[in-house]
Amino acid sequence: MATDSMTDVFEEHRPVLMGVAYRMLGRVADAEDVVQEAWLRWSTADHDQVREPRAYLVRVTTRLAIDRLRHVQSRREAYVGPWLPEPYVTDFGPTVPDTAERAVLAESVSLAVLVVLESLSPLERAVFVLREAFGFPFSEIAQTLDRNEAAVRQLAARARKHVDAGRPRYEVDPAERRDLTERFLAAAADGDLDGLMSLLAPDVHLVGDSGGKARAPLRVIETADKVGRFLQGAARKGVPDGGAMEFRFAELNGADSLLVLIDGKLDSMFQFDVADGRIQKIYIVRNPDKLVSLAP
Repeated sequence: MATDSMTDVFEEHRPVLMGVAYRMLGRVADAEDVVQEAWLRWSTADHDQVREPRAYLVRVTTRLAIDRLRHVQSRREAYVGPWLPEPYVTDFGPTVPDTAERAVLAESVSLAVLVVLESLSPLERAVFVLREAFGFPFSEIAQTLDRNEAAVRQLAARARKHVDAGRPRYEVDPAERRDLTERFLAAAADGDLDGLMSLLAPDVHLVGDSGGKARAPLRVIETADKVGRFLQGAARKGVPDGGAMEFRFAELNGADSLLVLIDGKLDSMFQFDVADGRIQKIYIVRNPDKLVSLAP
């Protein structure tokens, strides 16, 4: 296979490979490292023996991601405070025109689902990602993982049961999420604390990820009263004297998200799970290492 053709084939499948690696690892830099290693394997492979490049590349990427996941799990056990996935730009655009397919992809990369996937074994996570997000047949997943098909089906059943038990028990309406995000922004910008409180569900949860490198709660905060008091305290602190705060919207992990910039530097990312006209869960990422890929 000519070098240019070899590169073209890899670039054609890069979005799928990155999608698999990110869903496996929850961190953009780790996923990019895995995809780069897959490229190195591809560039030295005997392409005359590769009948299906996509299947080959997904197999290599998945196995590399499993190895990387086993390596980073100990690092996450020592993480300071709650751990959230690194926000990931998911503007599917015209490449995924089908509404149902977009919904599946968006859910499989959502913060809520990725947090649940952290509790799966590497093999269970691989099976879930390949089956649920990308629709690979069990026979192909079995070949990818070097397992028999019956074992893969058992892994899939365990993973699905675990994810179903851990994910939110309500459907998130994208339009409702956008509306509540805009209302949250308006209330925050106006200093309308009562308005903020009115948007919170009674049993709302707030999860802040700082990795110990920025100010954020070190435990999950529960109930509207406690979350509201935390938001009030954060609002009072505001920005440094003379500082300028601005807000931007971005599609991250399949959902509208709010980016907060202070003096032009990305400070934090907010995303909400919503239902019945109220915010059910607030995710805040302030670890600067996880905001690098989003910097404007």
